[in-house]
Amino acid sequence: MTGKTWAFEDFVEGMSIDLGAKDVTAAEIVEFASEFDPQPMHLDETAGQASILGGLSASGWHTCSMFMRLFCDAILLDSTSQGAPGVDHIKWRRPVLAGDRLTGHTVVVASRPSKSRPSLGLVTLRSELFNQRGETVLQLENTGMFLKRGAAI
Repeated sequence: MTGKTWAFEDFVEGMSIDLGAKDVTAAEIVEFASEFDPQPMHLDETAGQASILGGLSASGWHTCSMFMRLFCDAILLDSTSQGAPGVDHIKWRRPVLAGDRLTGHTVVVASRPSKSRPSLGLVTLRSELFNQRGETVLQLENTGMFLKRGAAI
């Protein structure tokens, strides 16, 4: 795990990390929904318009998947990540519609060395995604496990 940009020590409480941007297309909404969440408002513009969501909308699980891609590209793929014990909080605040542009950030809430594994640290992160109007569409909080710099598994 040497040569990675993000190790446990790099996550300082209060720091904010930009996650970049993602344009959401109708085709990908329908593709995801067809396989994983085939509700009408995720498959058809007319059904989406007739719903309280106001248009063809991404499944909340699709929104989580788009977040995860941004998070991986911005942090995880260049880190000493060893996974996570789970997600403590997920909230879908607004629908994500075809044509939206999502941006996000992650804030380090806390970090502490592992008591049982000296080579590992636990980092609590609070993340948000926003649409092009600056409205929050997703909030989540979880703890990740990261190796300390130079540590072996």
